Amino acid sequence: MQVVDSALKSNPMKLGKRVYILLGAIALLLLGLAAKFGGGPSAPQVNLEAIGKNRIVETVIASGRIQPEVEVKVSAEVSGQLIELPVQEGDRVVAGQLLARINPDIYESRLSQAKAALDNARSSRATAQARLAQSNAAFSAAQLSFRRNQGLFENQVLSDADFEQAEVAFQSAEADLEAAEQGVKSAGFSIRSAEAAVKESEDNLRRTVLMAPQSGTVTALVKEEGEGVQGIGSFQGEVIMNISELGAMEVDVEVNESDIVKVALGDTARIEVDAYTDRMFLGIVTEIGNTALNATGSSRLSLESVTNFSVKVRILPAGHADLMAGRDSTWTPFRPGMSATVDIETEVKMGVTTVPIKAVTTRSDTSGQSNESQLCVFIFENGRAKRYNIQTGIQDNTNIEVLSDLPSGAQVITGPYDLLSRRLKDGEIVEAKSAGDSPGSSRGFSASISVN
Repeated sequence: MQVVDSALKSNPMKLGKRVYILLGAIALLLLGLAAKFGGGPSAPQVNLEAIGKNRIVETVIASGRIQPEVEVKVSAEVSGQLIELPVQEGDRVVAGQLLARINPDIYESRLSQAKAALDNARSSRATAQARLAQSNAAFSAAQLSFRRNQGLFENQVLSDADFEQAEVAFQSAEADLEAAEQGVKSAGFSIRSAEAAVKESEDNLRRTVLMAPQSGTVTALVKEEGEGVQGIGSFQGEVIMNISELGAMEVDVEVNESDIVKVALGDTARIEVDAYTDRMFLGIVTEIGNTALNATGSSRLSLESVTNFSVKVRILPAGHADLMAGRDSTWTPFRPGMSATVDIETEVKMGVTTVPIKAVTTRSDTSGQSNESQLCVFIFENGRAKRYNIQTGIQDNTNIEVLSDLPSGAQVITGPYDLLSRRLKDGEIVEAKSAGDSPGSSRGFSASISVN
């Protein structure tokens, strides 16, 4: 303190100048720091992408399993024990080939019994015919006697008692003839019944031998040789094996009710099979279910369950011809039950105005005509966000079609999401952060599929 006091007393003007210079430097430093760290950009920064005309493909995505287009379940038509099963799972069979044989002993015995019953019915008919001949002869004799006695009675030669006796004899002969004729008819019915029993027994004996109804591959062998099978009766016959034509495969997928109205027969599709993760296969819609999969016998569907419809997509050979190269014509790269995901192309448009889906948001109706929200986009114009209400069309995974008029060559605001979805206002000053890729630069498989 004594030194400072001494300095002030010696040169007070020089020391005051140094203090002012030091205070000025500190003020400038504080202003620089405030300009660098204390403030921020005057407007929010936004992401932009250009509006353009592009190709857009609307798709319906569904999952399901691969199955043969044609599959026959070979069931037992008669009950018994499998005594022969000459095929194995995976074997190729042709139409008419022996598949299985059921023990025929009981059916051979029943056939013999039916034939014996038929012979007995035929013998009974011969006896009835002989009795008919006898009754016919007796009737003729009784008829002649009655006519003779009737003439004598009319000439008062025959007594009343004798005439009545002759009349009773005639009526008895007539009744015997009628009974004999009915006996022949009954014998004929018995023969028909016996013949039907013989035919049924022959059919059952023939059903003990199972032949392939079509050519194909044995894809499932449910029973083994020596096992018993239940034939068709009050219950459905037991399945012994499945025969499938693996040359024609399809994917059976479930499509939600909100998307099923978009799907049509002949729509092309892209198929991704879990077993082949590095490639896509081509397909075409061949069948669309008319009834929901969860429909019950009642007239109502359960409102708590998801309503899906079955759609079958044929796998086109052109999409996997390279995998078939050098293989047998019966070989297939697919197996029944494989998991697959199908992208069904429901509509394709070329050269339409599109914007990224992430650029579309909702805002309240500013016209006051409605309380409902409207779809809109914000376009970057002269440093401000300009709102445009829009009508939309089809969309893919990235872009959406815009049916309303938008400025040609403009840039649409695509983010940040929090700003675009809630806080951004019409006419608000914004700052472009970066220019994104064109909305037409779609990633993934989008080439069209042509089916001859």
